[in-house]
Amino acid sequence: MRLTKYAHACVRIDSSDGGRSVLIDPGCWTEPKAFDGVRAVLYTHAHADHLDPDLLAAARAADPELQVYTHPELAAELAAHPALSGLAPTAVRTGESFEAGGFAVRAVGGRHAQVIDNHPDCANLGYLVEGVYHPGDSLHVPRGHDGRAEDVRALLLPASGPWLSLREAIEMVRAVRPERAFPIHDANLSPIGAENFDGWLEGESVTRYARIELGESAVLD
Repeated sequence: MRLTKYAHACVRIDSSDGGRSVLIDPGCWTEPKAFDGVRAVLYTHAHADHLDPDLLAAARAADPELQVYTHPELAAELAAHPALSGLAPTAVRTGESFEAGGFAVRAVGGRHAQVIDNHPDCANLGYLVEGVYHPGDSLHVPRGHDGRAEDVRALLLPASGPWLSLREAIEMVRAVRPERAFPIHDANLSPIGAENFDGWLEGESVTRYARIELGESAVLD
């Protein structure tokens, strides 16, 4: 698989043969080219840095067959949005397995990480896309029926946000124990901040950590 990093929390996943593709969390800072030729879009939650209805409307105008998947609350909101006439998003729930863009996907988690005083308290689904884990705005560790952490090939690791500390990011890597980790949710980091974050995460010897530059890709073996 090929992982392509777009602005902030948006990542595109393509199969090596180019026949399968899915885009996760194209928000208000996402480059429109991220949608080029993509077959399906997954949204973790409704916040603007993860979802831009006008950007989605433009992508749907270019490709009316584009499929959208998200949790039931947001699916209902998108179906009623005036700019998205005719859109019928597929609602998925925590624990549900489904196919999107040709990939096997499972929804995990369920709630947004909190900043303070129970805020924000909104739905947030993470997605496991054939071993690639995008948690959205959460620190959820996906576990199997036996309670053990699931095997994760690549963790798309949140790097910055009002609900996140560096310690929590490191603890998430240690809990998930992925083969590889790539930072996302990083638009709020200055170059100095990103370098500092990378320096700490590179010290996690059990996980291969690397930053994918904007518009660039990493290939999973």
